[in-house]
Amino acid sequence: MIIVDAHQDLAYNHSRFGRDYLRWAYHKRRAEVGSPLLDTSGYATLGLPDALLGRVAVAFATLYVAPWQTKDHTLDYGIFYDSPPQAHQLANKQLEYYYRLCEATDRVRLIRSAHDLQAVLDTWKPDVPLNRRVQGLILLMENAEPIRSPKQYEEWYERGLYMVGFAWTNTLTRYAGGNATGEGLTRHGRDLLEVMASFNAMLDVSHLSDLATHEALEAFDGHIIASHSNPRKFMDSDRNLSDVLIRLIAERDGVIGLVMFNLFIDRNWGLSNRRPTLLTVVDMIDYVCQLTGSERHVGIGSDLDGGFGAESTPIGLDTVTDLWRIGELLQTRGYTAPQIEAILGGNFLRKLNAVLPNR
Repeated sequence: MIIVDAHQDLAYNHSRFGRDYLRWAYHKRRAEVGSPLLDTSGYATLGLPDALLGRVAVAFATLYVAPWQTKDHTLDYGIFYDSPPQAHQLANKQLEYYYRLCEATDRVRLIRSAHDLQAVLDTWKPDVPLNRRVQGLILLMENAEPIRSPKQYEEWYERGLYMVGFAWTNTLTRYAGGNATGEGLTRHGRDLLEVMASFNAMLDVSHLSDLATHEALEAFDGHIIASHSNPRKFMDSDRNLSDVLIRLIAERDGVIGLVMFNLFIDRNWGLSNRRPTLLTVVDMIDYVCQLTGSERHVGIGSDLDGGFGAESTPIGLDTVTDLWRIGELLQTRGYTAPQIEAILGGNFLRKLNAVLPNR
């Protein structure tokens, strides 16, 4: 069994906080003691050594930039943009980071084809020792503003971008409205969906408003995921998915990756000393399985180190290594080995194999 984590902001952590993915999470924590960045980032949970130890064989590595909306701060060119050209520039820098990361070690491989994916998975066969295992990274764009025009998506596709989310949080991009906006798809958004469909690309509906998600599901007949979204049943927020949307995504054979951020798990977190546990994560997994009638439509999209740290994750989850404990807890709930394998990684592997070019 392996884990596929459908959402990790690795380039974001490097560009904004200077974090080195090749180091253990605990090494980064020691280096950051007393640092003011902890107020924004929290305690590090990600590192390649931790991921390899925890059998996280594949991660969706984001190209993530955010609109600059706070005018009384100095512009941070590591992550924030104030125009589409700047968004494009920043996303390219993040892509270059992933290239450099793969050049720096043979333990990381950028997945651009079905052949690349299989080569990574082959290193996780039972007879391969830990020191020869490789983690595969596949690009996921969170917020499509770096795509200068719908037609320009072809250039991104040729560089290995097969999964795109149109918006981020409460912002309105040129393509769609984010969670809290209440806005739907724009004309450019519909055009981009048409172009993506022609390339057999995947749409990520996490961070889209309910209206935009409904419109996208109607307009786009391609592959669908929600890389990092939780059921709204557990936390009533427009950042999470309603039962209706969960069912609609499942009807499209989509997969929903669950987020390990307490704010999206427990409506009472922050209001009391209560902190959810990994058992709550298992409750969410079981809820999606019962709602859709199958384990086929749920996975992990941890979003670890995505603007929060270990102190904001469920009890039992300290670093990315601990994602493996979810499988152990599912077993105590009566889930079979094939079902657990699907939830931990098989469901997202199915989606990847549907979009990766055979080259």
